[in-house]
Amino acid sequence: MLRNVAVVLLDGVNPFELGVVCEVFGLDRSEAGLPVYDFAVVAGESGVLSNHAGFTITTRYGLDRLEEADLIAVPAGQSFAQRDFPKELLAALRRAVDRGARVLSVCSGVFVLGAAGLLDGRRCAVHWRHSTELAVRYPRARVEPDVLYVDEGPVITSAGTAAGIDACLHIVRQEHGIEVGNAIARRMVVPPHRDGGQAQFVARPLPRTQCDTVGGVLAWMERHLDAEDITVERLAERAHMSPRTFARRFQQETGTTPYRWLLRQRVLLAQELLEGSDETVDAIAGRAGFGNAAAMRHQFLRALGTTPNAYRRTFRGPAAVSAARPAERASSVAG
Repeated sequence: MLRNVAVVLLDGVNPFELGVVCEVFGLDRSEAGLPVYDFAVVAGESGVLSNHAGFTITTRYGLDRLEEADLIAVPAGQSFAQRDFPKELLAALRRAVDRGARVLSVCSGVFVLGAAGLLDGRRCAVHWRHSTELAVRYPRARVEPDVLYVDEGPVITSAGTAAGIDACLHIVRQEHGIEVGNAIARRMVVPPHRDGGQAQFVARPLPRTQCDTVGGVLAWMERHLDAEDITVERLAERAHMSPRTFARRFQQETGTTPYRWLLRQRVLLAQELLEGSDETVDAIAGRAGFGNAAAMRHQFLRALGTTPNAYRRTFRGPAAVSAARPAERASSVAG
């Protein structure tokens, strides 16, 4: 369980990105029954630490405070893409991951994680303006420039400023459940999760469950997304429960209904196929369980605010859409 959080303060830190971490993890919301963290702002280097807004920041905590943190956050800063970072800080970050702690970067804070060697072989997110530079500077990192955030086990990276909020709330949901994450989001007056052009691409994620009651059914549903006869009654039978009991347990453990869970997984599979294959939209609609392209288009508009072809164009370029259209026309003529 996440209890101890530290955020690293470096010269040139961006106040907003620092504030994002402080707002999510450093504010006492115990009066609302929400978790309270042992939170600290830690100086990552010596000297006077300033920022582009013209004020300085001081803290009584040094690098030794990182040794007890369950989560260490590194916010963005001016010229982080070009500067070097203290060896002592980089070593502390590596030790944290080795002992099981997690590290989080907001925007260009990812360059600190890269300098520590924590991006090697891992997918990572960064603001699109820095994606090429990050890939060049750390060629072993698998940079994904079009996502809000990436969760790669102990290393969580996020893109621009608002994406840092998304990543922080993602961690809260993982640790404390959907209700707590939503409650903090409401207090901050932000959406608990954002879909859209930069929707995060954790490959068809299964919502975390608090017990194994519906775990087997979730796995079966994921393997059979193209099935047309997935009903609450059939799922309840697989779980050896009555439909009413199953629906209640499913809601308790996933935070949503079987229908909404199934629909979200189908959308995610369709996103994956649109990004990574040349299959026609009709073929993808069938594989993802929508039945036909019109039904998938309807659900894409509801879930993502865009159409399948527009989504493919955004993430693969116009050439990919053009290449798929002849096959779609041929399929329509044959039909």
